[in-house]
Amino acid sequence: TYFAIDMHQPGVEVRPLMQMNRYASFNEVFLSEARVPVNDVVGNVGEGWRPTLTTLASERFLPSVKQYSAGGRGLGGRCREEAAVETAEYAKTYVWYPQRAGRADLIVPHAQARGVVADPVIRQRIAALYSLDKAAKWTAARARDAKSAGKPAGPEGSIGKLVGSEISRRAAALHATLAGANGLLSGPESGLDGLLAEILVSQPGQSIAGGTDEIQRNIIGEKSLGLPREPAVDIDVPFRDVRTNAR
Repeated sequence: TYFAIDMHQPGVEVRPLMQMNRYASFNEVFLSEARVPVNDVVGNVGEGWRPTLTTLASERFLPSVKQYSAGGRGLGGRCREEAAVETAEYAKTYVWYPQRAGRADLIVPHAQARGVVADPVIRQRIAALYSLDKAAKWTAARARDAKSAGKPAGPEGSIGKLVGSEISRRAAALHATLAGANGLLSGPESGLDGLLAEILVSQPGQSIAGGTDEIQRNIIGEKSLGLPREPAVDIDVPFRDVRTNAR
């Protein structure tokens, strides 16, 4: 069953998890005798998978839209200004997300700074990355148009998520190539004014968050291409009893 829960009630403990990029954007959450009013159930009891899929589809769509917008500051109105301040504070949690995406936008300046922009191999890798990034933005535009037209989330979310992971890997690898041994440095001593190390340690999360690359391929294969589902051994079985290679 899918439900919302009051995170400020007794019995809810949140423990931040420190990541290797030194941010703590995720948490362990422990629920001990916490209560959920029946009115906080989303959808129907026992049918939580439907709203879960809807939530995940929307989450995958988020990277393709401008997030955390409160309408802009400086436009007048107390509510608008306060909302903009709160939004900016909330967005600090995700300040490392552009680095997780590989920062393809910094590839050309990085190559220019390293003096290798004329290298034919580097130019070819930059061109391939640019082409893939451009195609991904077109897919994101189609997803936005479909959403504006009131259509349900389609395969564009999973396609965009999967391609985004590939772009982040290629961009991070190219940044590492451009930096050479300097890519091993961290903090302000690293390249790109300290961003290089953050890119390299944040990027692996792109292929995990919002559903792994393998999950996205399953969704595309089954929902869009009509391929058969993989054999399931965990249907209606408690997790402790799921068959494994050891049993």
